[in-house]
Amino acid sequence: MVIYAFRRLRRSGAGRSHPSHTDGRIHLQVLNVHGKEWTVYAVGGTPAQTVMYGINEICPKRPDLVVSGINYGENVGTGTTVSGTVGAAIEAAAFGIPALAISRQTHESYNLSYSTDIDFSASKYFLSMFAQALLDQRMPEDVDVLKVEIPDNADENTPWRITKVAKNPYYHLSLDKRKNWEDPNPLKYRISYEGEVLDPESDVYALREARVVSVTPLSIDLTSRVDRTMLDGLLRAKIATDLDGCSPAK
Repeated sequence: MVIYAFRRLRRSGAGRSHPSHTDGRIHLQVLNVHGKEWTVYAVGGTPAQTVMYGINEICPKRPDLVVSGINYGENVGTGTTVSGTVGAAIEAAAFGIPALAISRQTHESYNLSYSTDIDFSASKYFLSMFAQALLDQRMPEDVDVLKVEIPDNADENTPWRITKVAKNPYYHLSLDKRKNWEDPNPLKYRISYEGEVLDPESDVYALREARVVSVTPLSIDLTSRVDRTMLDGLLRAKIATDLDGCSPAK
């Protein structure tokens, strides 16, 4: 069985949050898509909570795959951890369920809206392809989520490549000037990146410079892959030096 994470309202920037003020109400709805009726569920909560309720209350048995998206707007670079789309997939991974988070590049004006102007045909093609791969093939132990980013000019023949999350900022905070801190000043973001400093193996480079589909394996193990023995020695040497420097004079 496959469960898709449906959301009643857009919850951009929710990450994997579990706010206590959400009500968790589940609303059953019947949608007609291309002449076929589908029973779907809208959950009063964040994307991650939608997955949680879906797995624990809605699904009659454990799902084989969770798909989050297709999202309006790319989730790349340092914005990855902010993404509600990615957060929903990570929630599934926390239950040990393979998960796919997929987003389509769009102009910033579409990222918080719904529009029939956006062509999702290429996104649906790649979604089907990678979803089937996750159902048919067990991923390596450290791959819990596949994060897929579709360029806005993609078609079924667009190449894809395995990438990593860019450490470069992509969505930049843009705040209005205000005279009084008590006045409202909602967060706004603009897209900006420096192509010449991007890692060619990164998701941002693949999407914006190479114009290919970016497929990034994510792990819910956030531990750095640094040599821990080396780091231990470095920290102990530094701390010992600092303590020695603070020792009282004899």
